[in-house]
Amino acid sequence: MGSVNRSKTLVVCCPDCDTRMRVDAATGKVLSHEAAKSDAPKQDFDRLLAGLDASKSRADDVFRQELEALEDRDRLMEEKFREALRRAEDEDDGKPPVRPWDLD
Repeated sequence: MGSVNRSKTLVVCCPDCDTRMRVDAATGKVLSHEAAKSDAPKQDFDRLLAGLDASKSRADDVFRQELEALEDRDRLMEEKFREALRRAEDEDDGKPPVRPWDLD
């Protein structure tokens, strides 16, 4: 029988930033990392600051949305629990549930 080479490597390229990584196929560990070469023109300080402000604004919006979702979480969990309890009562036929060892 021939031996199987299990130490193959995969080259993964990020579609967003064009970074390339070599990954060991057997373990999934990153062997090497090559950052994408930037051909973009250098931006001036004002543009960088405007980009930073836009990023901060997006982060604030995401934080606000998550905070609102967290505040509403208790009510939603209570509704889900009551719905699950109602379904369990509707589906109850009076028999105990099947135990896994009874299936053998």
